[in-house]
Amino acid sequence: MGKRPPDASTLLQGTLDLLILHAVRRGPLHGYAIAQTIHLLSDQVLKVEEGSLYPALYRLELARAIKARWGVSANNRRAKYYEITPRGLKALAAQHNSWGRLGAAVDRVLAR
Repeated sequence: MGKRPPDASTLLQGTLDLLILHAVRRGPLHGYAIAQTIHLLSDQVLKVEEGSLYPALYRLELARAIKARWGVSANNRRAKYYEITPRGLKALAAQHNSWGRLGAAVDRVLAR
């Protein structure tokens, strides 16, 4: 008791892969741009911290859902750019579908 209820940012951890895949589906992005894209698309509700983002990117890269290449950012700095792979597109579709089912189930429970 007395614990603060979780907010949207603490719920992010379980859906981070889905959000990253959605962000890079739009085109190659470096890590900071991925975090900013998620933040902006969520109307500034979700904030992805570096400590969560980079392990997730590494995990997705190992799973071959994304691939990375080095490039130069808009401010002329070396940056690693991530883009979705065909395997990542399949994972995105499956995770999006699962998320829809989960959300609908939670809605049903809360409506009763």
